[in-house]
Amino acid sequence: MYSFMGGGLFCAGVGNILLVVSTATDYWMQYRQSSSYMHQGLWRYCVPGKCMTHTDSIAYWDATRAFMILAILACFFGLIIGVMAFINYSFNGFDKTFAAGILYFISCFFVLLAMAVYTGMTVNYYGKRYGNWRFSWSYIMGWVSVVFTFFSGIFYMCAYRMHEPRGPMSR
Repeated sequence: MYSFMGGGLFCAGVGNILLVVSTATDYWMQYRQSSSYMHQGLWRYCVPGKCMTHTDSIAYWDATRAFMILAILACFFGLIIGVMAFINYSFNGFDKTFAAGILYFISCFFVLLAMAVYTGMTVNYYGKRYGNWRFSWSYIMGWVSVVFTFFSGIFYMCAYRMHEPRGPMSR
């Protein structure tokens, strides 16, 4: 059981770090314009020599930002509850292993939504208008965090199934 929780905590910790770095950095997309590369993230866009804040309220950017923040929060609270489950900190009638697993799956769902919205809208807009653009490392870190948050949920659900009471007399 503890090996599953340890694996879940490792995956959740790495996933949470990836989520924060991906959300905060400005390399979701790179494109070439007049012989220089520019890049943009969820909060700013950068041209050679300076970066500026997005002033437009574009719905898919707002949705992506909101889903990424919700994913970070769910993963962070899952980490806190997961650590409490790992060290056997007790609440009466509250199964922390199950709650941590559910929070990791919720985090995975939110980041999956964010990545799907951003991917679909970016490909639809830039793919039709510009030929020289690409997704960059911040975006890739977002997709990798989907995998880590998913596996942290899997590990914690396995740990929950291992210590759950079994048999007709246990309920």
